[in-house]
Amino acid sequence: MNHSPQKHIHPYHRPLPAQLQSTDKGRAEAEAYYNSDSQSTMPPSKIALTDHLPLHNSAVKIPRLGFGIYQSPTNVCMSSCITALKFGYRHIDSAQFYCNETEMGEAARQSGIPRNEVFLTTKIMAASGSAEKTYKKCLDSVHKIDGEKGYVDLFLIHWPTGGPAAIKEMYQALEKLESEGKARSIGVSNFGIGHIEELKSYARIWPPHVNQIELHPWNQQRTIVDYCNEHKIIVEAYCPLVRNLKAHDQTLLEISQKHDKTTAQVLIRYSLQKGWVSLPKSDTPGRIEANADVYGFNLTDEDMKTLDSLDQGAKGAIVHAVKN
Repeated sequence: MNHSPQKHIHPYHRPLPAQLQSTDKGRAEAEAYYNSDSQSTMPPSKIALTDHLPLHNSAVKIPRLGFGIYQSPTNVCMSSCITALKFGYRHIDSAQFYCNETEMGEAARQSGIPRNEVFLTTKIMAASGSAEKTYKKCLDSVHKIDGEKGYVDLFLIHWPTGGPAAIKEMYQALEKLESEGKARSIGVSNFGIGHIEELKSYARIWPPHVNQIELHPWNQQRTIVDYCNEHKIIVEAYCPLVRNLKAHDQTLLEISQKHDKTTAQVLIRYSLQKGWVSLPKSDTPGRIEANADVYGFNLTDEDMKTLDSLDQGAKGAIVHAVKN
């Protein structure tokens, strides 16, 4: 999950060297996925808690259900992460701005789950004024999360702020991390088409593996989603639960009652059936468990069309709608 700053035990496992990550098998699986129609609508019967999506031009696969920890206080974040891992989540999403990278990493260690089975994400908010300083800032995050010999599975630029030079500085720092095996994949967040296109002039890794944006029925951002699908960029959905602000929406309630599910479960299921990586957030153990229990029912085509009809464009965003 992302937010604008204005709005407010197993040993470490080293990843494969970067030059070996894009194996022939991994590339073949990724191409098969991207050459299918699975990104736009995932067949409901094929969705499972253990699902991963292949990243383009990489052997890395990302779990389709993630666990967001924005505004998860340090004194409860580690417990929440351990609870999430207990109930089957294998993907946790943090950021430098969240101030809980250390807790995320410690939870992964304490869970007893092998490091290479847990997908850990973080983000850089702003450049530090030079390529070396920005790189060090990113490396510090890796060390907080997984120790000096560790790595992160995905490192994102949190916001396209600071101008083109700052974005270039951050993206090249992430590319350096990837080349050193400190980040297995890299990407962006809250980027519109123009920002992603600007990366082309200097990026070694293009397209970025991931674009994480606000997505839910009221803010579907179809232009950037279509662009990402076309260019084989995985779309991650933050705020899929709309911060519970739509829990009493009559249309949503009718669908949840029809399936005997919570409104949150319907919204997570919706995002999964759209082909997005969903990042629900909660610090309540019962809700963490319930939010992972979204695989025993299917939203019908009619349900999906009804939810699609709720789109309000940029007006429906509660955090940010990208500018294309």
